[in-house]
Amino acid sequence: MSDPFASRPAPPGPAPAGPALPCSCTHGAVGTAESAGSAPGRFGPTHALILLLCVLVLGSGLFLAGTPLDTVFTLLGGLGAIGAATLAAAGGGRRLVAVLAEAAVRGAGK
Repeated sequence: MSDPFASRPAPPGPAPAGPALPCSCTHGAVGTAESAGSAPGRFGPTHALILLLCVLVLGSGLFLAGTPLDTVFTLLGGLGAIGAATLAAAGGGRRLVAVLAEAAVRGAGK
């Protein structure tokens, strides 16, 4: 098996005039965001699952430490409000308004 980090010999002949070509080891790299099919920096289902688990673990840990339930719920609600405000500011508010409108329509239909 060859070593992918081994130095390569210089190509024969004079160096080409102009900008240097990018390293060939970066083309077609496995595991990049482009090959995974998702754009970098987007909030996806994996991020939502991780945040949900973090909130559950944080709430459970606070409760087991003896924090009253109303305080735990207030803290987690405040964290959710901060997260919603951050998403609204970053996305121009369109996505948050769309989610709130969808929740209102679904809630009115029951």
